[in-house]
Amino acid sequence: MKNNRGFSLLELLIVVAIILIIATIAIPSLLRSRQAANETAAVANMRNINTAQVTYSSANNGVYGDVSDLVAARLIDARYASGNFSGFQYVMELSSDFRDYTAHATATSPNTSRYDFYSTPDFVVRYSTATSRAPSGRTGQPVQ
Repeated sequence: MKNNRGFSLLELLIVVAIILIIATIAIPSLLRSRQAANETAAVANMRNINTAQVTYSSANNGVYGDVSDLVAARLIDARYASGNFSGFQYVMELSSDFRDYTAHATATSPNTSRYDFYSTPDFVVRYSTATSRAPSGRTGQPVQ
């Protein structure tokens, strides 16, 4: 009599199919969790920028600075100016007299986040769901 050890091809195929089904369920959930983490980090970073702007403005006669000014004053980390920090690019848009600003956090890819974020001197972080993902009319809703 033959003593077969191991698994048959059919049993291995069933195990592989089960693993694929579990992966199909788990991977989208993992991606959504990563997006949520990136969005939370972006909101926290926008709040850091707002705090840095208040500090910079109080030390510079009421004018605001761009990202490089805030980094030079050591109010925010140099990673904000690097172009990609936590999946977002941070840009400061200043008015001509430097007394108004709009801070933008733009996702570097559609998989990074569902939203782009921006903030103005009212210190409310808003998100933009526009197809262009830019706050052209500042129509985004405040982050809760």
